[in-house]
Amino acid sequence: MKHKLIIFFSFLISITGISQEIRQNFSLQEAINFGLKNNRNIKNADLNILAAEQEVWITTAQGLPQINGAVDYSINIKSPFNTADLEPGSPLLFLFPKHNVTPSVTLTQLLFDGGYIVGLQSNKVFLEISQNAKEKTQNQIETSIVSAYSNALLTKESLVITKNNISVLKNNLDETTKIFENGLTEEEDVEQLQLTLSSLEINLKNLETLHEISKGYLKVLLGLDSNDTIELTDSLESLVIDNVSLELISNEYPVSNNVDYKIAVNDVTSKGLEYKLEKSEQLPKLNAFVTSNYLGYSDHFSTYFKKEQEWLFTSAGGVSLTVPIFSSFGGRAKRQKAKIEWDIAQNNLIETENQLEVDFKNAKNEYSLAIDTYANKQKNLTLAEKIERKNTIKYKEGIASSFDLRQAQVQLYTIQQEYLQSIIDVINKKATLTNLLNIEK
Repeated sequence: MKHKLIIFFSFLISITGISQEIRQNFSLQEAINFGLKNNRNIKNADLNILAAEQEVWITTAQGLPQINGAVDYSINIKSPFNTADLEPGSPLLFLFPKHNVTPSVTLTQLLFDGGYIVGLQSNKVFLEISQNAKEKTQNQIETSIVSAYSNALLTKESLVITKNNISVLKNNLDETTKIFENGLTEEEDVEQLQLTLSSLEINLKNLETLHEISKGYLKVLLGLDSNDTIELTDSLESLVIDNVSLELISNEYPVSNNVDYKIAVNDVTSKGLEYKLEKSEQLPKLNAFVTSNYLGYSDHFSTYFKKEQEWLFTSAGGVSLTVPIFSSFGGRAKRQKAKIEWDIAQNNLIETENQLEVDFKNAKNEYSLAIDTYANKQKNLTLAEKIERKNTIKYKEGIASSFDLRQAQVQLYTIQQEYLQSIIDVINKKATLTNLLNIEK
């Protein structure tokens, strides 16, 4: 029986372990969609919007009826006379009771306050600020995901190419070593190939480390656990085809779409409302109130819990008018300061608009250059592969030296990496441009 229980619990633990292991495949677009839902910075941005919505209600509630209850209790530790000597019903017992309890309820209502009106106008802007902050966070996270995903693919493709280069080089080295052992070539030919192979093997180890680091960074951006396993289903070749868009360069897009421009507009609006708020402080404030309370007095605290305890009921209502008269020019200074900050925000908006116009042109130029560079590197790769093949044939035929072969191989390896990097540049430059223009991907 014990043996069966051990088998059962071992099976249960293994099933649990398997269920906790997460393996997911992601294309670039799937990674972006997943990250926009699960990235922790974006989740915090959503929480900030919820907090802003609550702040809006806090401001709104200040102008709605407020009801407060209170219970005041006092005890006369020392009376000016001995209450025991007084006759029942004496007014002095009311004026100087041993114990005094006053429960009350007060209703207050704001009737007019210029600051409250401005506060209501600010609610929409306050919420827009949080929403634009989330939009900016989304853009930054999306750009980071594109960069991390493409870098992970870069190291992955580099690993495949490097392993293939090592395999080819090892075959050449084996052949050259046998020729050297037969005395038909010089030792330097073997050493040149060994030198190249050693460099490739070190580079391979470095790429393996970089690949794991890049995937780890991508998992952080996607909001995944570091122990989760992810596989990237896109290839650099497919992504570069999807990310070449000449329309993106030729079309014109309004600056107002950019999230930094929206944030600058929010700043102008909020600073204008702050100036309006300071001006409203010159207006009077009017509040109304209604209060009701019971008054109970007694020589013994315990009598408050008995039916025979007498309670006196009172109720009152009224209004409170506050009119600012003179603040030693402090209010004037606050208004001037708010006006200056509003002017600064308007200048910043103009500066942001002008800077974005320049950024748009630069981003388009860099994207266009990245596309041209990719086409150039593609041609160069074809040429480098052709040169390397020719030099390999010449070397085997004894026409080219080992130095010439190594030079052709190193040139090929360099251009292979430049070609992959040109693909990454196309992908990343497009992501930068689309996020700057703030258009649908």
